[in-house]
Amino acid sequence: MVRAGIVGTTGYAAREVLRLLATHPAVEVTAVVSQSAAGQALDAVLPAFRKVYDLTCEAFDAAALAERCDVVFLAVPSAKSMEYGAALRKAGMRVIDVGADFRLKDPAVFEKYYKTPHTAPELLVESVYGLPALNRDALRGADLVAVPGCYPISIITPLWPLRDQSLADVPVVADSISGISGAGSALSDAFHFPEMNENAKAYGVATHRHTPEMEQALEQRITLQFTPHVGPYTRGILSTITVRPSAPLDLDTLYAPYADEPFIRVLGAGNLPELKHVRNANFCDFGWVHDERTGNLIIVSAIDNMVGGTAGMAIQCLNLMFGLDETAGIHFPGMAP
Repeated sequence: MVRAGIVGTTGYAAREVLRLLATHPAVEVTAVVSQSAAGQALDAVLPAFRKVYDLTCEAFDAAALAERCDVVFLAVPSAKSMEYGAALRKAGMRVIDVGADFRLKDPAVFEKYYKTPHTAPELLVESVYGLPALNRDALRGADLVAVPGCYPISIITPLWPLRDQSLADVPVVADSISGISGAGSALSDAFHFPEMNENAKAYGVATHRHTPEMEQALEQRITLQFTPHVGPYTRGILSTITVRPSAPLDLDTLYAPYADEPFIRVLGAGNLPELKHVRNANFCDFGWVHDERTGNLIIVSAIDNMVGGTAGMAIQCLNLMFGLDETAGIHFPGMAP
């Protein structure tokens, strides 16, 4: 049995990790860390876990976690993971970071987009980008995993097989809309119910932090014009990706390797995904339409940002790290209606 700890317990990402691990056949949650709720029973802080876990929230202590855990999930705000991750790695712990601190390999790029210096750049060398379709072999021996951002999972997945193809010398345009849970659990006027109800808006236009992450994962072979949006629903990301091929693409052949991916569902030409089919699931669905009038290829993908875009992907990485069935604890369909 793999013993897991979770740091940042009261946040949305950590709650989802806890929920999924509750029925994992080979993982036991042995520690939950919350600086704000230290000393309180987990089920008092998060009543959804009554009669599920008998744990007490504690303050962060890397040495104490190392005694009781085989792996620790970090689900804390940007710029905090590097501090906790460094302490845990020094204590010999394997770490899965669902935040952003270990995704970008260049500390200068991290500082540019996250507006703070990286305090553990030595760990960027060993971190493995946690997208199994790209890095499955590396994940099997990883000690530090950087789970991708939710938007990037929905965009990198359909673009990865196209990175070596003949594309026009113009940026690929990716427009995504996310549910409000993508903003996290911290209070914010911008995501207050009266502000978001019956509303939708773009944000981070031309400056979003996930842009360099996606271009890095795509080996700098695709330039992206990425525009994220947020809509008045709880979870899910729908991404519309516009590609201009400079020669015909045999998409059925290019996407054929995904047939062996347990959580990627290629819907094919003319068959576009909907959020309701991936809600509460670890799947990434995508399909496409070729617009003969413009010459553009329009790809649409759908994920649940909290499962397939965060917690489910993190657990898929854990399964690979510890030699477990890759689908253990996360192989179930979307929840609809």
